[in-house]
Amino acid sequence: MLVRELKTRPKNWSESTRQVRRWTLPFYALEWVLQWVAYGLSRWAFLEVLEYASSFSVLVAVVFYYSESGDRKKQKHYQAWQVINTAQGKGGSGGRIEALQELNVDHEPLVGVDASGAFLQGVRLHGANLLRCDLSSSDLRLSDLSGANLEYAELVSANFRGANLRKTIFKDADLHDADLVGADLSEADFSGANLERVDLRNTDLSRVRFAKAAAIRGANIYGVRNAPGGFMAWALAHGAISNGAGL
Repeated sequence: MLVRELKTRPKNWSESTRQVRRWTLPFYALEWVLQWVAYGLSRWAFLEVLEYASSFSVLVAVVFYYSESGDRKKQKHYQAWQVINTAQGKGGSGGRIEALQELNVDHEPLVGVDASGAFLQGVRLHGANLLRCDLSSSDLRLSDLSGANLEYAELVSANFRGANLRKTIFKDADLHDADLVGADLSEADFSGANLERVDLRNTDLSRVRFAKAAAIRGANIYGVRNAPGGFMAWALAHGAISNGAGL
């Protein structure tokens, strides 16, 4: 809070120096001059106006900062999409992990995003809307896509080893030749999904939904855990295999 303090008028030189030792006079003279300067400035209203103006300018800056927050967010999203689109079709990360995570944190839909062949190991996209995305041949090991919507997604040959795919929606997605070894698939929805030659070894299938899966021929279900009742028999009857080799 701004407080204007009026200084007391300093004593004149003769009064001020009566009890001052001679060798300290040069130092005291400087102090005495500064006292008069402070006294004069304390009565100068122009300085008080400047202080008020300074406080007001800070207030204006704060108001403008918050009023432009929407534009800054749009600019941030635009730059993130530029990173993703520029790296399209290229290997490596190319900054896509950070860009995808930033967009998802701001609840931006990632519908139709193309990150095929990308290195996205460890990406955190919990609850992301990845409808119709293309992540085919991407490295998504140890990623977190729990609760994400991957409906109609292209996930051919994607590597989801050790990933958190709990409650993830794979409805009508194409996962043939995907690697899901050791992934948490509990409560995931594979309704209508293509699971041909998918590697499901050691996955957690607790309360998973495979109703009307398009195909599971050639899928490896060795060591699956917590599979729903009747799943093993159904899968083997539709061409799945159980082979622990290579683990």
